[in-house]
Amino acid sequence: MLRHRMPAPLFTQRIIACIWDFDKTLIPDYMQSPLFRKYGVNEPVFWAETNALVEQYRKRGYRLSGELGYLNHLLTYVLAGPMAGLNNKALFASGADIRFYPGLPEFFNHSRAWVAEKPDYRKHEIQLEHYIVSTGLAEMIRGSAIAPHVDGVWGCEFIENPLQPGFLLQKELAISAEAEIAQIGMMIDNTTKTRALFEINKGTNKNAAIDVNATVKPEDRRVPFQNMIYIADGPSDVPSFAVVKGNGGKAYAVYNADRADEFAQNDLLRQSGRIDHYGPADYSPASNTSNWLKLQIQSIADRIVADRELAVAQRSTRPPRHLNTEPGVAAAAPPPPKQASFLD
Repeated sequence: MLRHRMPAPLFTQRIIACIWDFDKTLIPDYMQSPLFRKYGVNEPVFWAETNALVEQYRKRGYRLSGELGYLNHLLTYVLAGPMAGLNNKALFASGADIRFYPGLPEFFNHSRAWVAEKPDYRKHEIQLEHYIVSTGLAEMIRGSAIAPHVDGVWGCEFIENPLQPGFLLQKELAISAEAEIAQIGMMIDNTTKTRALFEINKGTNKNAAIDVNATVKPEDRRVPFQNMIYIADGPSDVPSFAVVKGNGGKAYAVYNADRADEFAQNDLLRQSGRIDHYGPADYSPASNTSNWLKLQIQSIADRIVADRELAVAQRSTRPPRHLNTEPGVAAAAPPPPKQASFLD
């Protein structure tokens, strides 16, 4: 006999996600600094040129995206010679020289232990995941000390040895042994970061069959926005702050404790309602930032436990009990349990 089966939810929504910006959030400098040192490039000059590109090209009649401009200028440095030979392997290797703020990367392991502290968290198999969504270079992040501690990285990426015209007609594609980055493969800016948030929300990053633009019911999304905390350093991340906070999640800004201007900047973000709170970029166990994040992560975990237990209570009914047929007569003992059958 066939029985009607209710559709199973796509995910059980027991995941908490911390989503991190990278530059000035996890590290005090820009991640490209060790790369520039390796190739002897004057970093202030590079960024001054990059910042001038939009206006210079406008005068020539071109429109240029700022983030695309810095990636193109990096490729120009490769093509023109100062960074000749730069490839993805070199980017990955340079990631090992990235210096992190205090408490990192150890914070990531400590935070995962927070969702295992209480028996109820373990009972409901609550998990904490960490993601990095950056306008920087993904390959450098993957080569850094933080990489083994995160569950995914979104960033800008380059292609080496681009395919040539007619490549579809070739049976074998020649690959030059001298690899060098030549084209932009992926570009992340402060607006497209929000796409990564929806990929995490819908579970696109875990199940490629789910398109980020597909309609997915709230109860079927892998990580509800209310289970997210977005951590970044300032106004450039306002679009991502808005998406997470506006949908019930938490938004937290960090600042360099040596920079009074960054402190003031974060205070303005809180006054304007862009973020929930802010603190110094110090992730050591006793820091304000570490304690605030622990409080929020465990608060989300408590809500998940309460929601799941309420759902069980609402969707299950008490088993029927035997009724007494005469006053004062005890109910008969229940019959022995029926043996399970594959036909049931």
